[in-house]
Amino acid sequence: MQNNIAFLSADVSRLLRKRFDLAARGFGVTGPQWRVLAALQRTPGMNQCALAAWLEVEAITAGRMIDRLEKAGLVERRPDPADRRAWRLFLTAAADPLISSLRDCADVVFAEALQGFSEDEHQFLLALLDRVRGNLLEESPGDAAPAAAE
Repeated sequence: MQNNIAFLSADVSRLLRKRFDLAARGFGVTGPQWRVLAALQRTPGMNQCALAAWLEVEAITAGRMIDRLEKAGLVERRPDPADRRAWRLFLTAAADPLISSLRDCADVVFAEALQGFSEDEHQFLLALLDRVRGNLLEESPGDAAPAAAE
């Protein structure tokens, strides 16, 4: 079981999230809130539905996280010019120092996770994981649309 790629990757992901969650508490945010901030830094203007999908949570859960971050002055909602019912999400300037501190903290967590790895091994690991992700992003035969009957 420990040689199973799904088990190992899920376990590594869980352990990283646990470390990030512990570290985030020291900055007054939760691990999931950290992930919201990171997503909005990566993709400014993302809407709530896209954020929920990226976080793999229900839209209402994402909405509650956004509410808390907005109340803390870290996130703002702006009207979507293309859809009167939707809001676009952006980080505020007040989030910048927090993001910087969280990024430094992430660097420490990554250094702990990669302790004993050479730079070449680190780069090789990233390349292998990128290939696995690419393989899983490819359309599988079962996902293809059925051929039209002639």
